[in-house]
Amino acid sequence: MIAALARHPKIAALLAGLASATGFAPLNLWPVTLACLIALILLVEGAPDRRAATLRGWLFGVGHFAVGLNWIAHAFSFQDAMPHWFGYGAVILLSLYLSVYPALATLGAWWLHRRLGGPSMILPVLLAACWIATEYLRATLFTGFAWNPLGVTLLPAGIAIAATLIGTYGLGALVVLMAGGFLLAVRRQWRPAAAILLPQLALAIWGWIAAAPPAPPGAPLVRVVQPNIGQDEKYSVEAEFRNFRKLAGLSGQPRPAPRLIFWPEAAIPAYLDMEPDWRLRLSRLLGPGDLLMTGGDKVYFKQVEDNGIPVDKLAGANNSVWIVTPRGTIAGRYSKAHLVPYGEYLPMRNILEPIGLSRLVPGDADFWPGPGPRSLTLPAATGRPALSMGVQVCYEIIFSGQVIDRAHRPAFLFNPSNDAWFGSWGPVQHLAQARLRALEEGMPIIRSTPTGVSAIIDARGHVVHALGLNRAGFLDSGLPPALPPTVFARLGNWAPLAFLLMLLGLAIAMRRGKS
Repeated sequence: MIAALARHPKIAALLAGLASATGFAPLNLWPVTLACLIALILLVEGAPDRRAATLRGWLFGVGHFAVGLNWIAHAFSFQDAMPHWFGYGAVILLSLYLSVYPALATLGAWWLHRRLGGPSMILPVLLAACWIATEYLRATLFTGFAWNPLGVTLLPAGIAIAATLIGTYGLGALVVLMAGGFLLAVRRQWRPAAAILLPQLALAIWGWIAAAPPAPPGAPLVRVVQPNIGQDEKYSVEAEFRNFRKLAGLSGQPRPAPRLIFWPEAAIPAYLDMEPDWRLRLSRLLGPGDLLMTGGDKVYFKQVEDNGIPVDKLAGANNSVWIVTPRGTIAGRYSKAHLVPYGEYLPMRNILEPIGLSRLVPGDADFWPGPGPRSLTLPAATGRPALSMGVQVCYEIIFSGQVIDRAHRPAFLFNPSNDAWFGSWGPVQHLAQARLRALEEGMPIIRSTPTGVSAIIDARGHVVHALGLNRAGFLDSGLPPALPPTVFARLGNWAPLAFLLMLLGLAIAMRRGKS
């Protein structure tokens, strides 16, 4: 294996990156990802100079992201204003950019190893530390794209429980460390291999036995609705009332016990603050203590002159979640803060629009960002106490440490989404990342999507109930309780930073121990 890597390092790096993406959902072949990271460590170890170390990390990243993000191409098939073939080009272009971050990680590890000197066993520790830094940068620079962090591959192994301590970026470092531990074991360096792998075995055991308490008697009743309305139907005027009837039918008849009913992102085409008829229509679905949480746009107009006549023109919109009461009033609204470039707004619109490019969500005006995470109060009803709810709309849920208002910790998070764009790989990857947020924050998450995967996730990241892809249905459950704030919930992304510093200190100690 080592000889093959040495003979064709560029091809080996690209192939290792391609195979490494199979560790993500839906394949979940996480041992393959570990084997590919072992290959990457060997490639960096054998790099003759910094240019080679950087190029090998970059080629690994190209393969890794091109396979893992293949679902993005599917999104372009729903927007006639964009060329459908460009979806595959977009995947490659995005992969070429995102690969900069693993390239920086391999460059940083190679350079630090050369500066520190010492045995080769230090390299995996340094690569793990650099991986934390570069994944964090990937999630923050240029609005960030945090999709498929390496640590999410550990969900099937149970070791993801460590996210309660060191967060998602720290979890990615554990994957690199595990690969390094197995490499040391192959080299029969038993003591350092055991020092790396035995704590991870303890974490796995903790993850397998750790359980969140079930919904207690008297917990608020939850109904999650998945109407199986495809993207081709969603914006059809002719299908508007047929879609509403699906949502209404799946919401069920009012019951004596109050319920919290959850509909997907942009479930209704109405502007609820401006259309009382729609609020009345929704209120008729609700019993006396029920509340409906539904996605729908909030729009803004500006006055312009048309041939000297003042007219209102759409200026922008918020992608919002509304809380509707049985009286047809609005009890609260959350507006999505972390918007998708080219999806919900078109950067450099003045340049791109004249050449025929548009954003993927239909419409002429861009969405505007909301103020960020905040907790909404759900009014009390007979048999149901007042609750606070956090909201993260769709893509927002992927950003570690940015999902709740820490000053006003909610009882649960609602993550309405529209994953109908994203084929069969995107929705299950999205669900996996929502599970990491539940683990990190010690908080249950309710997901409602039009075509799947809708789910109720407990505070340990376990999927309690789920509706698979392309199925219409609903989920009924008591609301799972939140756990006390985790270490990560208290520290946020200072926790993986502390782990990064600890790894650097460990590398220095290992070097001195061998000098």
